[in-house]
Amino acid sequence: MSYTAAIDRTNPSCFLFLIDQSGSMEDPMAGASKRKADSVADTVNRILSSLIIKCARGEGIRDYYDIGVIGYGASVGPAFTGALAGRNLVPIREVANSPARVDERTKKVDDGAGGLVNQTVKFPIWFDPVANGGTPMCEALNRAHQVLQEWVSNHANSYPPIVINITHREATDGNPLPVAQSLSNLSTNDGNVLVFNCHVSSSGNAPLIFHDNEEGLPDEYARLLFQMSSQLPDALHDTARSEDFKINDRARGFAFNADLEALIRFLDIGTRAANLR
Repeated sequence: MSYTAAIDRTNPSCFLFLIDQSGSMEDPMAGASKRKADSVADTVNRILSSLIIKCARGEGIRDYYDIGVIGYGASVGPAFTGALAGRNLVPIREVANSPARVDERTKKVDDGAGGLVNQTVKFPIWFDPVANGGTPMCEALNRAHQVLQEWVSNHANSYPPIVINITHREATDGNPLPVAQSLSNLSTNDGNVLVFNCHVSSSGNAPLIFHDNEEGLPDEYARLLFQMSSQLPDALHDTARSEDFKINDRARGFAFNADLEALIRFLDIGTRAANLR
C-alpha cells in the first residue's frame, strides 16, 4: 500500500484527533507552568489553523480534509465547541468558517533592530481545554473506529485517515492495543489508517520522537504506545528528515515524554499529508 493518492475535493483525506481530557491533564507541561490541557488545546487549535491555510486557494478554502476532535475523560465524544459541537467529522471549509470564537493573543516578534516587541494576533478557537475524570482511551479508539469505518467506506480512493492520539497517562478502561490495531486495519485503496500516539510530559527528560524500536523506552506504558503506533509512510519519513529528525525506515508515528516544543513539531509533521491538488 503506497500512501501516494492525490488529495483533492473529490477524494479528500481525514485527520482525527483523540485528546486525553482526564484529570491528569491539570498537571503542568515539562518546564512550564501552563497546564497540559491548555497547552494541548492551544496546539490543536494552531494545527487546525495551519491545515486551513494549507487548503486556502484564491476562491476560498478547498475541502481537502475532513477534521474531527474526540475528547476522552469524564465522557467520550466530539470535542468541537460552538457551532460545530456534537459533530464527529467536519469538512475543513466549515471548520474555517465556524470557530467558536476568536481570541486575541500576544506574541513576540522581531522589531527589525535586533530586539523583540509584543504583537497582538487573532487566534481562532475550535477546541477548549478540559481536565476531568479518568482515561477511557479504549472507548475513544472504538469511537474513532466507528467514525472512520464509515468514512473509508465512502472514500475508497482517498489517502487514508490519520488518527493522532494525545495522552498523558495509561488507559483506565482496558488494554488499548487490540483496539488500536483494529483501527489501523481499516483502509482505503491507498493504505491503512495511520495511528500516531503522543505522550505529553511533566518531566524534563529528553523526548523520544519518531522512535523505531522498543529499546530505550522507559516502561511498559511507553512500549504499549509504541506498539499502537503506525510506521511512517515514505513521504512523512522525508518530511521528518527535512526537519532534522534522525530517523530510519522503521520509524513510527510515536512521541514519548514530549514537551510543548516537541508536541508542536510532532503534530506539524504528522499533519503533512502530501499530494494536495
